Amino acid sequence: MKATTISSFVICYLLFLPAIAGADIVVFKNGRTMSVKACLIDAATATMKLREGGEVTFTSSIVARVDPDEVPYPEDPPAVEVVAALAPAIKLALVSDEVLAARPYADLISTIAAANKVDARLVHAVIEQESNYVARARSKKGARGLMQLMPDTARQYGVRNSYDPKANLEAGIRHLKDLMSRLDLPLALAAYNAGEATIKRYGGLPPYAETQNYVRSILRRVGGAPAGQSGTN
Repeated sequence: MKATTISSFVICYLLFLPAIAGADIVVFKNGRTMSVKACLIDAATATMKLREGGEVTFTSSIVARVDPDEVPYPEDPPAVEVVAALAPAIKLALVSDEVLAARPYADLISTIAAANKVDARLVHAVIEQESNYVARARSKKGARGLMQLMPDTARQYGVRNSYDPKANLEAGIRHLKDLMSRLDLPLALAAYNAGEATIKRYGGLPPYAETQNYVRSILRRVGGAPAGQSGTN
């Protein structure tokens, strides 16, 4: 089986067939593997077309090699592919540290994130996705505040007022940390969005476009691997 290394520019393509299609196996340096439809890899970044739909762009430095997958798979498989193979996270920096430092609640976020040993950039990415820094935000499902705490989650962490930025951040960051202690980062983010019970029910990333887009969007915003946060701590 011929391997393609990240040191050379290579385009991996998918040969579409009427009922089945070939694929490529991406082998990550952390030992995980992932079957993808198509990928573009150069010395800096890699872009993969996922089997369940959509694309993910990340740093090519976490890829060891790409092998052809000679085992065909159904053209429309269930969208339960676990993207935990990308657990070291995306390293495509989109927002500078200076820009993050100028955002609302930046000092409070940094302080609480550091106290809980959670990467502040990751917390910013979640907040931007959840509420766009609106402390009084409330969803149709009843999620509230900066990190959109559901009432049950707020009670779990002893929050009386989910609209209070400090209380909301403390609970949201602790909840995110707890999820990451049990799950790889992509699945922890999926659990933050859809609930941990949903992740357990589907055995991985659930087939919900909202959740899949949520995970991809946050990983793209991370802009650097949150050290030690690829799974259990």
